[in-house]
Amino acid sequence: MDLHPEDGCGGPVDLHIELDVDPRTLLAFEDAVLGLPDDVDPPDEFHFPLVLTWSLPPMPHGPDLLRLAIDLAPVGGLEMPLEVTATDSFASPTETSERRISIVARRAISLAQVAKGEDPLCEVFERGRGVSDYLLQAADSWLG
Repeated sequence: MDLHPEDGCGGPVDLHIELDVDPRTLLAFEDAVLGLPDDVDPPDEFHFPLVLTWSLPPMPHGPDLLRLAIDLAPVGGLEMPLEVTATDSFASPTETSERRISIVARRAISLAQVAKGEDPLCEVFERGRGVSDYLLQAADSWLG
């Protein structure tokens, strides 16, 4: 699913959300739950990977990657570590490079939490909104 932050309509930040629902994992979880008594919680062994990827267009004044990673670390927190990467592209040897930034967060979604009625996605999406807001505010200076 491709999104952009609500406050960033027409802005430079794109967010791609991917939840990999593996039918085998779902069936294995169902088998584990069906054999349990009603008062026993399901085992926390079954997870679906969730990946959030933010991307920005080519930037003439891209940020320092280490500074960006340090600034974003408290936004993602320990619950959602963020991977910051950049790609420099040269259209031709005589032109200057264009830098594209992407930020990736990976999180495992516990089926046991979902089955117990907990909402593990709420916190992930709140932190994701914080990352989007930070990028929207900073992108103006990078795009110059």
